Amino acid sequence: MIGAHEETDSSGDVLSTSAAGPSAVRGGAYRVGGYLIGTLLSVVSAALLFRHLGKIDAGRYVTATALVAIIGAVSDLGLTSVGVREVATRPPEERWQVARDLLGLRIALTLVGGMVVTALAGFGYSAVMATGVALAAVGLLLQTTQDNLFLSLILELRLGLISAIELGRQVLTTVFMVLLVLVGARLVPFLAISIPVGLLALIPTVRIVRGHRSLSPTFNWGRWWKLLSVVLPYAASAAASALYLRVSVVLVSVLSSQTQLGYFSLPYRMIEVLTLIPGLLIASAFPIFARAARDDHERLGYALGRVFEVALLVGAWMAVSIAVGARLFVDVIGGAEFKPAAPVLAILGVALGVMFVSMVWASGLLSLGLYRLILILNLGGLALNAALVALLVTIDGSRGAALGTVIAELAGALAQATAVMWGRPQLRPSLRVLPRATLAVAFGLTPLVMDGVPIIARLAISTVLFASTLVVTRALPAELQALIPNSSLWARIVGR
Repeated sequence: MIGAHEETDSSGDVLSTSAAGPSAVRGGAYRVGGYLIGTLLSVVSAALLFRHLGKIDAGRYVTATALVAIIGAVSDLGLTSVGVREVATRPPEERWQVARDLLGLRIALTLVGGMVVTALAGFGYSAVMATGVALAAVGLLLQTTQDNLFLSLILELRLGLISAIELGRQVLTTVFMVLLVLVGARLVPFLAISIPVGLLALIPTVRIVRGHRSLSPTFNWGRWWKLLSVVLPYAASAAASALYLRVSVVLVSVLSSQTQLGYFSLPYRMIEVLTLIPGLLIASAFPIFARAARDDHERLGYALGRVFEVALLVGAWMAVSIAVGARLFVDVIGGAEFKPAAPVLAILGVALGVMFVSMVWASGLLSLGLYRLILILNLGGLALNAALVALLVTIDGSRGAALGTVIAELAGALAQATAVMWGRPQLRPSLRVLPRATLAVAFGLTPLVMDGVPIIARLAISTVLFASTLVVTRALPAELQALIPNSSLWARIVGR
């Protein structure tokens, strides 16, 4: 099976061709588009969930999912990203053994992490929370396996197929959640949804990749240690990075009231769902970054610069949209009971916008193999985030926690960008997009002062003003324009 896949790799290595860029752009659009469709579907289930559970149980639900997310962050240790880099840069005869080793290592770490966090949940919260965390950890194990099997599809830039499977996962999650609300289920069954969803999503993945690579994990401590000795600094840094928002939730639960936890939990849950979007966008281009970092820094600089521009514009638009529509989003999902959560969501929307940019530079550092530097930056960012949230949550509750998270995210993005460009002038991007994006943000926020206009109308006006500013100032990169229908007409409109 491995040999057959190696033959395909040697005869059709898309990462080294000019088709890689367009494939990554299209694939990124497919993945983000599919995820957005799934997110829209999940809005219905989220609204039902929060209204069904109420602010206390909703806070417990979010706390439990945050604990499971910590398991995922620690068990992943950045190995998913490292796996993409290793598969993209190693010779064909080595890459799939590495993938099998990574799968075995992820399974072992997830099992250990699940047992530890389940015990902590039982000791620190309740037996009900411990049961829910344990079940959700089983679902995490299934998703871990699927993520590893996706490596062969990522290498071939078959991102549309991955998008379809991921959308199916989201649809299944929504269906199960709606069914549980209808039957009057309480906390634990909601936390167990990931088990049937994980099984149903894993089946088509196995059928697609079977015959291209071995599906079985390997449990070889010698090879695990050799791999970990190389990537452990990045692994620890990736875990630290993934803990940013989760640590904020835990600190609010410890240092503030249950009511403030409820007001922070709903915006946190919404932003947590949306944080996957920058990850999907950047992950589509990462195999190209990794190959260019090995072979051609000029190409790497061009790729980083273009993705930086796209990430900045998309992140700015999302932050503006969340600020304008925060009250509507909170009302739809949480109802009147969660009204004070609207400003918290608006603040965390800024953090989401910054994440788009920070992930570009984090991927640049990873593609260059600067693991120790990534570790230093992410540990520093995590410490800064914890200190700011711990301080500000005691001053202004959930809003203070959100502000602390934003400041830490901004500092981290600036530090990562500086680290990528330091001593590497060929990796410095053009900053032509910055003033244009700033102007678009200013116009996009003007509906905030339109008193008496329905929020849904304000959102539409905001997007039109934001997009029109980008058109007039010619801010969109050519690669992004190519995705727009009738792009030749678009080029004539903007004068290109």
